[in-house]
Amino acid sequence: MKLRRALGVVLACVSMVGCSASDRSVADGERVMNMQEAADRADSILEGTFRAIRPGVRWTHGETTAGSCDLSRRRAVMTIISEQRRGGFLGVVERSWRKSGYEITSVNSSPRFPAIYAKSPDGFGIRLSIGGQGQAFFEVATPCVDKSTVADPTAETDGPNYAGGPIPRPDVHDDFWSATSPLP
Repeated sequence: MKLRRALGVVLACVSMVGCSASDRSVADGERVMNMQEAADRADSILEGTFRAIRPGVRWTHGETTAGSCDLSRRRAVMTIISEQRRGGFLGVVERSWRKSGYEITSVNSSPRFPAIYAKSPDGFGIRLSIGGQGQAFFEVATPCVDKSTVADPTAETDGPNYAGGPIPRPDVHDDFWSATSPLP
């Protein structure tokens, strides 16, 4: 199970940010950040994304995973996103990412499990995927950075914090995001 999870993290990293020794070179004159600085930047990307979602959703921290020179921060949405509202939810996030200067690198238009992949100008890979029961998962993967210790995220969840453990299915009904009618 741990090997499968580790392999999944490696594959996600490679597909999202292409981790390699060459990623350590940062644009002209910029210094390479350390893992804590990269984690802070990942948290900032997540914060900006969640501020753009209106009406807001309830969320919890997911697991933070670290590789030899990169890490990923995750959040899971505890608000139920109905099948009828998923397209609107993904659209809000995609517009926010484009407005922030992120490049949309791939879109999975599966009606059941859609996903959007993006990359920030500074090399952070960003993913939004919809899982079972309309649960949205966000992940930000850093480029290769200098090794350092990494603190837990400091943002307060608006419900139970399931970081480091199993995250239950979404259980928060929202009159807008959980509605079964199409968007007006």
